[in-house]
Amino acid sequence: MRRRALLGAALASPSLALAQPGFPNRSLRLVVAWAPSGAIDTIARRLAQKLTEALGQSVVVENRSGASGSIGAAEVARAAPDGHTLLALDSTYGMMPFLVNNLPFDHAQAFRLITISAFTPVVAAVHRDAPWQTLRDLTEDAKRRPQGITYGSGGVGSSVQFATVAYELAADVRLFHVPYRGGGEAVTATMAKQVDVVFASPSAAMGGASSVLRPLAISGPGRLAMLPEVPTFAEAGLPGYNILHWSGLAVPRATPDAVVQRLYTEAAKALAAPEIVAFLAQIASLPGGMPPEAAERQLAEETVRWRQVVAAAGIRPQ
Repeated sequence: MRRRALLGAALASPSLALAQPGFPNRSLRLVVAWAPSGAIDTIARRLAQKLTEALGQSVVVENRSGASGSIGAAEVARAAPDGHTLLALDSTYGMMPFLVNNLPFDHAQAFRLITISAFTPVVAAVHRDAPWQTLRDLTEDAKRRPQGITYGSGGVGSSVQFATVAYELAADVRLFHVPYRGGGEAVTATMAKQVDVVFASPSAAMGGASSVLRPLAISGPGRLAMLPEVPTFAEAGLPGYNILHWSGLAVPRATPDAVVQRLYTEAAKALAAPEIVAFLAQIASLPGGMPPEAAERQLAEETVRWRQVVAAAGIRPQ
């Protein structure tokens, strides 16, 4: 009788039934909503290796890029909410509703974040021959000459543009936007003196180019080990600039609590592993590992922030 009652309760509650021991019972898919070889893809593949070891099932990475990440996100949103299909997403997810018209899923309710796996600072960099020695120099000149200083980005709506517009808002200045086809081209343009400044990741802006570009400031709570001489934005006189790009993991919203917790526990262990910490340091990123509730708050707060940035930049969804 008791067994029959328990079975009835499990069938009446899909979440309880799905949360029973046995997860995972087959291989997992980790969908990356961006092309291979980028930072989010590289981090996802490292995590997939560690999760495969911890879960005892293969975690297979699949790239589904396009439409500002919405194609891959839509595929995971349609998947069964049983924890066997995950989404590798990044901070551009918070920008998505302002870039893409008619999303095929509910942006605010489609997913539960498992964790934020890594944070990547933003560095403001200029050519070594540029007249600005400090961020304060750049800001003061920009105040004197509205739109007289140029910046490169990866295109309208790119994370590099968002990071730069956030600087404009924090510093109360206006720069002149020169869009390129990608963030790498914007860095190259800065190196070639085609634009004055770029706001990009340290690995993109300084990797192999440290003798060409001069970093003025870096975002985040403290200085970066690979650039110990570069002050934070707060140290450089702009405490209001606190942009940190991130990557993370998510599952469909209806995924049971027990499954989410299992995935979070194993992901947090993986992110604390010395080899993962060392790998993230190599690409100028900081390990995350925050629990699901904190990750969800971070995303909600950033979505509000990006709405303000979009309004300031005059970006229209496509």
